[in-house]
Amino acid sequence: MTEEQGRKRRAGGRAGMKERAGTAAIDQMPWRRVENSDRPTEPLDADGVAALHRGAMRILSEIGIEMLNPEAITILKQAGCLVNGTNVRFDEAFVMEMLGHAPGPFNVTPRNPERMITMGGKSMVFGAVASPPNAWDLERGKRSGDFTSFQEFVKLSQYFNCIHINGGYPVEPVDIHASVRHLDCLQELLTQTDKVVHAYSLGTERIEDAMEMVRLAGGLSHSEFEAAPRMFTNINSVSPLKHDHPMLDGAMRMARRGQPVVVTPFTLAGAMAPVTMAGAVALSLAEALSAIALLQYIKPGCPVMIGTFTSNVDMRTGAPAFGTPEYMRATQMTGQMARFYGLPMRSSGVCAGNVPDAQAMWETCNSLWAGVQSGSHMIFHAAGWLEGGLIASPEKFVMDCEVLQMMQRYFEQPTWATTDDDIALDAIREVGAGGHYFGCAHTQARYSTAFYAPFVSDWRNYEAWQQDGAVWTAERAHRLYKQILAEFEAPAMDHVAQEELARFVAKRKQEGGAPTDF
Repeated sequence: MTEEQGRKRRAGGRAGMKERAGTAAIDQMPWRRVENSDRPTEPLDADGVAALHRGAMRILSEIGIEMLNPEAITILKQAGCLVNGTNVRFDEAFVMEMLGHAPGPFNVTPRNPERMITMGGKSMVFGAVASPPNAWDLERGKRSGDFTSFQEFVKLSQYFNCIHINGGYPVEPVDIHASVRHLDCLQELLTQTDKVVHAYSLGTERIEDAMEMVRLAGGLSHSEFEAAPRMFTNINSVSPLKHDHPMLDGAMRMARRGQPVVVTPFTLAGAMAPVTMAGAVALSLAEALSAIALLQYIKPGCPVMIGTFTSNVDMRTGAPAFGTPEYMRATQMTGQMARFYGLPMRSSGVCAGNVPDAQAMWETCNSLWAGVQSGSHMIFHAAGWLEGGLIASPEKFVMDCEVLQMMQRYFEQPTWATTDDDIALDAIREVGAGGHYFGCAHTQARYSTAFYAPFVSDWRNYEAWQQDGAVWTAERAHRLYKQILAEFEAPAMDHVAQEELARFVAKRKQEGGAPTDF
């Protein structure tokens, strides 16, 4: 297929997408690109920033990082890093030179160009829950993840306009063999959604399959695919101070083809990191910067992001805690350091609640607002996460999406007060003392139909709520999730691309898929 044929095919697909637009099970805000207009919270002064940077550089140069990928070790040795077995020590000058190659904001364009997102600047994108091994809902309770549950979450991810990306498998379908699971899951994501997708960096075959599937789904030539970001991966270090073989392999392959890599250490203060927030953040920075430096040496200018997943643990049980004051501060501190290094940042909307109750919601809100305050550009796990990432819940997904609607509406509220009209002096004069503003000209001229439309909140008084067959928020969310599934329509997709994708999946399955031993 020529590049001209590819452009014509994609144009036809976009026309079909526009025809489908407008069907809705519930009233929600439209898809939009979100910009965070707030000034970031910066808990560190200049000395604090310098101290964290100095600490991260000393970890890299004096202690080093275990790089468990032989190719990565060979490359870093060529770059002049000090290598002793699998331990690699990084000179500060080398790290800072490599960070200087990292680009500023970059766009990622999925098969539907209208769903293009920006990573960096003032942009914020929100992703669905990713990777829990279990699912939970009001009817079926807690159970191991399966493909049916996976498909339900994929549909929710596509349906809600406040979700911009698919951050991985919203629940792990353990009923599909691990050798071919990535093929079935990514095919489902690429056909049932038209948003940016993530690929797991779990070895050569999985990441190469994923890149080829994204290319085929978009009707792209190889040169078109590599000319711009089309997907992304997220890798985690093995804290403390390790990067494993398969994730580094996938990250390097993505970087060589110009696809974004997010590097997110998982550092729990008191467990896999020092108990102090400064120590935990410094360790996290060192782990992330080591991998980013490697990728920039391999392909200068490849799109990268730094991620944070630093929180604390319950020291009585060792259980991870999320949405805590420590989590919020660590996220804010990392955001400040990300700006120091000139890198876009990823954080998460997480909680330790086991069911979609008050605890789960306040911890998630704390996590989400920490993302806003830190200046994060990508929020993983923004909808559906429970039990510290062990459970995905559709009710929690719906409830979280209402919070995301509120946040995204918040960003659109004007904060300036420059004219008499902004201050509404004429309206105040018109209404006078003791009146109301419902019917005055100023209100009627400005009332927006885009006003936040809740779908699980209820703003009536108790009597009206009770008389109308009152149900708890989670019960209402359950009803809405069922309604969405019943009315779901997949976004339009070019049939030729869909057939080519299906043929590739069938071929790779026949070949045995990917190895399951690392």
